[in-house]
Amino acid sequence: MLKGLKIIFGPLLFVIFYFFIGPFDGMSNEAHSIFCSVLWIASWWITEAIPIPVTSLLPLVLFPVTGGYELSLTANAFGNKIIFFYLAGFFIAIAMQKWDLHKRIALSVIYIVGTEKKSMVLGFMISSALLSMFLSNTSTSIMMLPIGIAIVSQISSSNLKDNNFAKVLMLGIAYSASIGGFATLYGTPPNLILVSNLEQFFNYKLDFNLWLIMALPLSIVLLFTCWFYLINFTFDLGSKISFNKNDVLLKLKNLGKIRYEEKIVLIIFISFVFSLLLKSKISLYIPFIDDTIIAIFFAILLFIFNSKKKNEKIISWEDSSKIPWGIILLFGGGLSLAAAMIGSGLALWIGEKITVLNNFNIILILFSVVLIVNFLTEITSNLATVSMILPILASVSISIGIHPLIIMVGATIAASCAFMLPVATPPNAVVFGSGFLKINDMVKTGIILNIISIIIVSLYVYYILPLVWSLDSIIIN
Repeated sequence: MLKGLKIIFGPLLFVIFYFFIGPFDGMSNEAHSIFCSVLWIASWWITEAIPIPVTSLLPLVLFPVTGGYELSLTANAFGNKIIFFYLAGFFIAIAMQKWDLHKRIALSVIYIVGTEKKSMVLGFMISSALLSMFLSNTSTSIMMLPIGIAIVSQISSSNLKDNNFAKVLMLGIAYSASIGGFATLYGTPPNLILVSNLEQFFNYKLDFNLWLIMALPLSIVLLFTCWFYLINFTFDLGSKISFNKNDVLLKLKNLGKIRYEEKIVLIIFISFVFSLLLKSKISLYIPFIDDTIIAIFFAILLFIFNSKKKNEKIISWEDSSKIPWGIILLFGGGLSLAAAMIGSGLALWIGEKITVLNNFNIILILFSVVLIVNFLTEITSNLATVSMILPILASVSISIGIHPLIIMVGATIAASCAFMLPVATPPNAVVFGSGFLKINDMVKTGIILNIISIIIVSLYVYYILPLVWSLDSIIIN
């Protein structure tokens, strides 16, 4: 019954507003059509009446049929270059997972930081954050989960069964994957939606290094804050005894010497990272170089190099079945939504109508946006959330005289800091599937972290971002 109501609610909203309510004062027919379509899409995204990726295909039907936006322009969003960057990242993640490179990296970090329980949690969180900086947070959490379960099993097999340790470890993996993800421009899907919106609205290209300089310190602060909170104020970890470093060393030895295939993947991964960092230098020799070009190039290399197994490449096309194509579709739906809101004039209309915010202090507005996005993300996908809200914020920021980067960056980072519910972010959903956590465990732990992150993100974006990025020197046309 409830499922049926969820399905009906979206189309019902569309029919009511399309045929009986609107267009509103100053709203064009095209903008009204997109407005009605957005109500339907947002309703199904939030309620998950049908699978979110399927809902993301609705723009291809609703926008052209209602006359709000052309089909060709709507479809173009699904071929955005940013989507191909993300696709390349998935291929690299698949290669790391296929040849167990992720295990070697994680166990090496754990060996370095120590095997005492608190140290191990920190080791897992650092490993997850580092991987998530350059791979999707979804891929990172999927890769780290079996390693974490193996560690928990090791403790259990040593008669040190510790469910609380398992809970803290699982939450640490999820939270650090999300926190590490926003540290780089391409570490998490919401960041890429921000990149696209800034290009579409303001013709402003956000630089990889510029973002890293701003976001990495914030990510580090949140990572250690999260770790400190988890080990001291959530679940009692009990005895400090964990297991010997030799156990981790044994697991590393069981992986054997680093294989030829791992070396190839590691070299490609490191080359990929440094190419992004040194893009400005590379552009002196290759003028039209782009982040997507770099990513696709290194992804293709994975299909070129042979493994030592007969007639097998480092990765094959069959391995692509592991790519979460649903996220790719959600990406496309979000980008098409932004394009249609701009093209139809809906975003401009919304911006003009919210001039009442002129009367509020900037930091209060920023705090409110971060708060709303954070808790909205708890009940819907973080990608869906930023897809819906960033076009609105882009227009609103201009109308009320706030620099777009401040309010849009704050909202984007907030979408990666939802820690309460499994549906909030992909890493949350992944670790919840481990079976070690209950909804109540995540809620009572995550709500405090949500509040902490809201305060830290708001203050950081307001005070630090202008210093790092020198907003006065950034001209947005």
